[in-house]
Order: sequence, then structure tokens, then C-alpha cells
Amino acid sequence: MTKPAPITPDKDLSNPVLEVDEQLVDDLSSLLDTGQRGMVLNLVADLHPADLARLISHLPRDEAEQLFEWLPADVAADVVDDLDDTFRADLLEEVETERLAEIIDELDTDEAADVLADLPEEVASQVLPELEDAAELRELLAYDEETAGGIMATELVAVSPSWTVAEATEEVRRNAETVEEIFVVFVVDETERLKGFVSLKRLLLSPAEARIGDVMKTDVPSVPTEVDQEEVARIMERYDLVSLAVVDADGCLVGRITIDDVVDVIREEAEEDIQRMSGITGDEEPTDSVLRITRGRLPWLLLGMIGAGFAGSVIGAFEHTISKVSILAAFIPVVMAMAGNAGIQSSAIIVQGLASGDVWSTDMMRRLGKETVVALINGVALAIAIALFVFVVFVGMAQLFPNVIHPVEQPFRLAVTAGLSLFVVILLAASIGTTIPLFLNRFGIDPALATGPFITTSNDIIGLIVFFALATLLYLPYVTAG
Repeated sequence: MTKPAPITPDKDLSNPVLEVDEQLVDDLSSLLDTGQRGMVLNLVADLHPADLARLISHLPRDEAEQLFEWLPADVAADVVDDLDDTFRADLLEEVETERLAEIIDELDTDEAADVLADLPEEVASQVLPELEDAAELRELLAYDEETAGGIMATELVAVSPSWTVAEATEEVRRNAETVEEIFVVFVVDETERLKGFVSLKRLLLSPAEARIGDVMKTDVPSVPTEVDQEEVARIMERYDLVSLAVVDADGCLVGRITIDDVVDVIREEAEEDIQRMSGITGDEEPTDSVLRITRGRLPWLLLGMIGAGFAGSVIGAFEHTISKVSILAAFIPVVMAMAGNAGIQSSAIIVQGLASGDVWSTDMMRRLGKETVVALINGVALAIAIALFVFVVFVGMAQLFPNVIHPVEQPFRLAVTAGLSLFVVILLAASIGTTIPLFLNRFGIDPALATGPFITTSNDIIGLIVFFALATLLYLPYVTAG
């Protein structure tokens, strides 16, 4: 018996690049240049809003503004939600107030608040009074953007515990147009205090005459409005939630956070941490201007340059030692590289654990102990490796190729010095990479700042001091004496 062919979608959603590519951008650009509005709208009619947003961000600014102006308000609203914050603010700044209000009215309150928050203050103040949900948006804008209150939506379905299942079902139908995604029905008392929730599945399977108070779950998860968005993401991930209630200080239901909002938070926080670990301010977007990108990177480059200057001053302080035994200079890049790498490895794991909630700031001693053991093992292995390198290259290879590699004095002491230095440096670097992120997190500072240039530079300086100190103590006296 032949199996039926699997049903596949009309579009290849697994590879959107096939639709939004350079050729499409060029074709669209040509049509925009000649003012072919009908053909442009026909060309983009079948694109998903996310693909259309990506297309607009790749067009020259004047053409992007033209295309956006031609889009219907509901389509433009979907596109706005998928644009980078900076690019979106620049694009909407030139839109007339009446059309801007029409577009924002199509958005859910959480998305509308995000758009208004990114706009210049004078533009936002002009458009806000024109919006249908102006009062609710003013309340949302009062919350910090990166808190539960800042990312929640006020659109939700709430019923009384005294209602029947039939009445609650009808309430869902009445709100189907205004509440875009309905995952659960919240239950509140007459003072709007959150009492429980009913999933849609339970609502559909319960008898129509049953009371909501009898079928609801009372162990409803919720968060206060001031909770950080990272904590919200951790809670929803930990308990596999698709919708999370947000309450005020009195326990009254004020909004909800859905899984699509949390996905955005996770992505934004991950991008921010990666950028900070790379020595960038943490809010750089691909569509940012050259000046904005420069402002975000230059301070960290200057900080790195200052750190490198200190590392150079350490080398300068041991100039007399290097001039006597020039072979020590060959180990400077090795020590600096290993110190930086060991520190980055430890700090990256700690920062990742702090971000996911798997590591707490109170875990400092336990994590330090674990990383110390790892550093001891790695340090021993690398110490042996560099000691063997000294014997192979500066003894064995020097004998085979005397015109290329010159033999060194006291190769055994040099191997011990290099190996011991590397061991101590890796141990110290791992300790620093572990403790600094935990220390910063305990004081409410983003631990991602402890990685990248900060860890690398500090470990470079410490590694050089350790190396030259041990070389002066263990190697230099015996070479000069010989």
C-alpha cells in the first residue's frame, strides 16, 4: 500500500531567505523608484510581516519610508512589531501623526507601549492623545521597559468565579477580536484580585452549567509589575507557561505576559550579553547609524587600550630581565593568551548560569571550588605541554637546526619556570573569571560586564607579573651565573 504524500505548506517557511533576497530587494527598489504602487503592493502581498520587515530594513531609507507609507495600517502595524527598535523609531518619526495613531491602534497595548517608548518624546506626546487606549498606554509607559509591567499587555479575558462555563465561553467569544492570543481565562473577584485561572481546554471540556469557581485552578502563577523581565522569562521557562498573570501591589490583575513576549526578551537579553562580553554597550542593532555604533564601541576600545597600556608597563618594568634573557620574550604571548582564555571560559559559564537562573550569587564558594579543581587539572596538563615544548623546540630542534633555532641555557629550569608560570596563571585567571561575575551580580550589576575586555586585560596583567616574577626567581639567577 502506497503511503500518501505528506502535506506541505505553500511556502518554504524553513528558509525565508529564498523569498527575501538581494534580487527581491533590487526588483522592489526599481519599482519604488518609478512609483509603481500597485505592483509594489502586489509583490509584497504574500510576504509574512516578519519577512516584510526584514525587506524594509534592507532598502535605502527613502525607499523604505515610501514602501511603509503605501502599506495598509493593519499590515504596517504587523511590520512595525518586527522592526529593530532604533530603525523603527527613525522610520516612524517621519510618519504623520494621524497615520501613526492609526497604525499604533492596531497593536496590542504592550507592543504599542514599546513603540511609543522608542519614539522621540515630542512625537510620542503628539500621537498619544489620539490613541484609543491612551489611558492604558500612559499607565504602561510609567513602568520600566525591562520589567513585567513594561512588557505586559492589558488585553485579557477575566471572569468571576460565580459565572458558569457557558458564560465564560461567551466572554471569550466577545473578546476574541481584541485579545489576539487567548491561552487561559483568568478568574478575579469583585475587587479584581486574582483568584485562579481556567485553561481553554478545561473550559471546553467542562459542563456548560458548571461554575467557574468549581473548575478553576487556584495555584495560579503570577508576578508583580516591578519584576525584571529576565526573571519573568526564567519563571515561564521553568514552569512551561504560555501565559503569566501580572498583578499590582494589592494582588489585583493588571495584565498578562504571553510566550511570544518572552521569546523576544530571551533573544534581546542573549544579544545584549553577547555584545557586552565582546566589548559593546549591549544595545547595538544592525540598522544603527555609524555614529551610534561608534559611540557604543569606542569607550570599550579606549578602556582596552588603557588596560593594554598597563600590560605594556609590566613588560617595561621587566625590560632589564628581558634584555639579559631574551628567550623570555617568546613566552609573553603564550602567558597572555592562556590567561585571557582561561578567564573567559570560567566567566562565560558563570554568566550563562546566572542568566538562566541555574547559578546564584550565593554559590560563590561552591562554584569557585569547582572551577579551581578544573583549573588545577588544566593547569597541570598545560604546564606539562609547555615544558615538553621547551625541550622539543629549544633543545631537540636546536640541535637539528642550529642555524635557525639557538639552544638556550638551563633548558630544564626554563621548562619548570614556563610550566609553573602557566599553572599559576591559569589558576588565578579561573578564580578571577568565576568570582567577579558572581560579585557583580550580588551588587545588582550586569555580570556580562565582567567578561570580554575586562577579564582579558586584568588577567593579561596578572599573568605577566606572575611569569616575570617566577622567571626572575627561578631562571634568571642561574643563567646569569653561568
